[in-house]
Amino acid sequence: MAETFTLAALWLSLAVVATIVANHLKVSMALVEICVGIVAGFVAERFIGPGALCADASWLRFLAASGAVVLTFLAGAELEPTVLRSKWKEVTVVGLFSFAAPFLGCAAIAYFLLGWDPRASWLAGVALSTTSMAVVYAVMLETGFNRTEYGMGILGACFVTDLGTVIALGLIFAPFTYKTVVFVAVSALVIGMLPFLTKHISRRYAYRTAAIRAKWVLLVLFGLGALALWSGSEAVLPAYIAGMVLAGMAAEDRLWVRRMRTLTIGFLTPFYFIRAGSLVSLPVVVGGPLVFLLLLGGKVASKIFGMYPVVAKFRQERNERWFYTLLMSTGLTFGTISAIYGLTNGIVSREQYSFLVAAVIASAVVPTLVATLAFVPRHLMPPPPAETSAPQPAPVCAPDPRADGPADE
Repeated sequence: MAETFTLAALWLSLAVVATIVANHLKVSMALVEICVGIVAGFVAERFIGPGALCADASWLRFLAASGAVVLTFLAGAELEPTVLRSKWKEVTVVGLFSFAAPFLGCAAIAYFLLGWDPRASWLAGVALSTTSMAVVYAVMLETGFNRTEYGMGILGACFVTDLGTVIALGLIFAPFTYKTVVFVAVSALVIGMLPFLTKHISRRYAYRTAAIRAKWVLLVLFGLGALALWSGSEAVLPAYIAGMVLAGMAAEDRLWVRRMRTLTIGFLTPFYFIRAGSLVSLPVVVGGPLVFLLLLGGKVASKIFGMYPVVAKFRQERNERWFYTLLMSTGLTFGTISAIYGLTNGIVSREQYSFLVAAVIASAVVPTLVATLAFVPRHLMPPPPAETSAPQPAPVCAPDPRADGPADE
């Protein structure tokens, strides 16, 4: 047990370092955690030996997989339901082209130019078709576009793109057997009843039993994840759909979402992202820059050429079109989830995985820098929120009569 605690402390020390670096550089924490994992994996393997970080320890793999599942759920739950209703045509068309162009383009590059086998080529297409909701959302918050219809359209298109990635990952690589039928039927039943059951549990127990909603959601996610793995699929697939159907409840209770996010990002996802980075073979990437550049260039170029004419149908101003297109060209979370799924299931080799993750990381950085440095549509930026001249005293509220126990979550 002492060895387990020591190893956990080592990994969390890497997470703390990544958080400090991300804060100073003002970039995505997930991106820095992957980079820290790459460096730590290289140093450990170079000076101690293979497996020095124990990335394949069963408990660590479980925490990493849990982080991917809950993060995927939150990605679906944090989508504003009003976005899809008010801008359904724009987000659907742009999102579909944002998925389809790099999916087909990168799969073709991997198969015809790099000589990868068909399954590895399709996996490359899936991994490089994504748009990073984390990166885009961070940019939206920084610029204030999250409060505008322009920013809401971009976030909605990100959702459609990632939904296409999740569906493609399941349809292409999950074996279709009777287990698949059972998985789909049970998942449809559970997810269909999930909003009703969650509301009932929240009304009956949320103010009486601490963290009941967190426990309930984790129960559903782990149960559906176990069923997905039993059927030969991936645990993140039902998690995204479950998040979507609970998006309305999440929009009404942002405090609950923030606390779930704290649990996920503070404890679970560092193990996932650092582990994903530690599995990258840095010497392979450095020794094969042409493969890396082909994959990165294929993703960004196919996104731009596939999306720019479509975005132009909805946005006439030059900076609006380019900013929209470049942000949709980013990738991170779902790209690494898809790549590590391929490595875990023997679809891609470690060398191919290393190239894919390196291209995904670069796609989170390069398009974002170009977009924010050269193409910000400043005429659409909202004015900063008005500041009050003096702090107002907080109102004194009567205690909630329902709260006869610890507050929920």
